[in-house]
Amino acid sequence: MTTAPHHLASVFVELAGGGGQGPPGVPTLLKRLTDRSKELLAVRATAVTFSTGARDAPRVAASDADVRRLETDAVTWGEGPGPACRRTGRPLGGTALSGAVARQRWPRYAPRALALGCTHTAALPIRGHSGPVGALVLLATRRTALTGDLMALGQSLADFAAVTLLREHEVEASRTLAAQLEHALTTRVVIEQAKGALTARHDLSPDAAFTVLRGYARSHQRLLTDVAREVVEGRLDPK
Repeated sequence: MTTAPHHLASVFVELAGGGGQGPPGVPTLLKRLTDRSKELLAVRATAVTFSTGARDAPRVAASDADVRRLETDAVTWGEGPGPACRRTGRPLGGTALSGAVARQRWPRYAPRALALGCTHTAALPIRGHSGPVGALVLLATRRTALTGDLMALGQSLADFAAVTLLREHEVEASRTLAAQLEHALTTRVVIEQAKGALTARHDLSPDAAFTVLRGYARSHQRLLTDVAREVVEGRLDPK
């Protein structure tokens, strides 16, 4: 396995989100990792799973659609090289899919992978700050030996991509939090405006005005925010 240094460098730049393409986002970066690792490692297919917490649904990407479906099912089953690698946080060396070990450990995964023309598999951890956050799965045919050098390059790709993945995940989380805070603020503002409108119209206290708003929303099975907005716009008087 020989790769021109300039091509290898360009792949790492791409995984870092460079090259003038702008921030890649997690889905794009996962797809880049699978495509470039398949190319550089010359394997039949690759797949990657990524999630930063136990409550987060793992994101799955693969170099082709059939493998993506297989790896998505593997996550659901909790079996296969990807889930095994994610659990231990350690590389899983080349394993024959037709062997007794694979068939015993992965009774659903191994036959599916064999049906896709793969004979061997390996997996490499994607490491986060405090533990594994995913795995890079390699699926190979007999033509490609899953050697130590190949595994080392694959781990380098996974380690490098992990930095960008975690960065992009944090950016996404920040955007989501900002949107939630903005929505909460907007909701609070319109409710306060509606309370003020009812206070002025009917000589109510702010607490009494809120009770009126809430009671109307509940009795009509409507969102409090929608009721408040109509009050502010003069289209509704719940009193």
